[in-house]
Amino acid sequence: MRKFISAIIPSGFLWRLTFLNTVIVGIATVILGWSLYNTACTLADAVGNMNAYSQQQYNNTLRTYLIIFLLLTITMGSLLHYYLTKHFIKPIRMLMKSTDQMKSGNFPEQVPVKKEDEIGLLIKKFNELVQQLNTNEQHRKRMVADLSHEFRTPLANLNGYLLALGNGDIRGDENLFRSLHQEAERLTSLVEQLDDLKEWEYLSSHNLYEKEETEITELVHQCVTMFDRKFHKTEIALHIDVTPAKLQLHREGIQQVLTNFLDNAIRYYQGPGDIYLKGEQLQAGYKISLESPGPTIEENEKEIIFERFHRLDPSRNRNTGGSGLGLAISKAIIERHGGEIGVQPKESTNTFWILLPIN
Repeated sequence: MRKFISAIIPSGFLWRLTFLNTVIVGIATVILGWSLYNTACTLADAVGNMNAYSQQQYNNTLRTYLIIFLLLTITMGSLLHYYLTKHFIKPIRMLMKSTDQMKSGNFPEQVPVKKEDEIGLLIKKFNELVQQLNTNEQHRKRMVADLSHEFRTPLANLNGYLLALGNGDIRGDENLFRSLHQEAERLTSLVEQLDDLKEWEYLSSHNLYEKEETEITELVHQCVTMFDRKFHKTEIALHIDVTPAKLQLHREGIQQVLTNFLDNAIRYYQGPGDIYLKGEQLQAGYKISLESPGPTIEENEKEIIFERFHRLDPSRNRNTGGSGLGLAISKAIIERHGGEIGVQPKESTNTFWILLPIN
């Protein structure tokens, strides 16, 4: 019986809905029509003004009109239901087409949202998902390309020098071995930064890190102390104005963020001008900012500057431009604290800031 029912019911979703609607409307119309027919016949017979022949003619005529009415009602209702249902499921068909494109490895265009109903909300969420997946894919491709670029040069240098040493083309001296050691350290540092970034991103999705009560002024001065020699050597003046406060935070993580800020301030310093490190307690949280003269950051780079391997000037080499991972790690650390991080460019200075929750 089940196989028979499955055989007579259409396979398409639209046709299934139309068939089901036709059956329901048909049954309801037949029951209602038959009830009206019997009621009319009974009332006509109760009047008693018609003989048996007239009564029979009346019943036959009424039955004929009833059948015509039932057929027209079922047909028109089915056609109307088919048209409306086809119109309603058109966005679903478009979603199916888009998912087929995603299945083949392509990212489809945005499906238009025409109504703010449940289907419209579904399409909107689908579009957001496609856009996010597309963005993630672009970031993945760029990260792979950047990783390849970052590792290619030091590995090529190491391989070239070691091959030349092995063939006896060159003789090793102190400067050569120092250069090889620097290249090896650069690779080690890059791998360590990638590990740090991966660790903080993992901690961001799993509540697995410990906070401790920290006096922020003590932490700031501890970070600054590590750069005393650099500031003295470069003759750059640093002004510190930090309001005392005790915060619950991951001490090593925030120290890493501040260290990165200070290192970038010295690395990209373009005087004249002093560097100002401030800390103040606001209603929204505790804000630490570092203002320093440097290359102007464009408005369209204020967000992407915190992405992996991003450099303000792609032409910078690895010695002057860093690995492009420091700010990405800083962003992961601050987001794990539930805070915010950003940069505010102004004329010839840039102010990097973080906002940490007080509670």
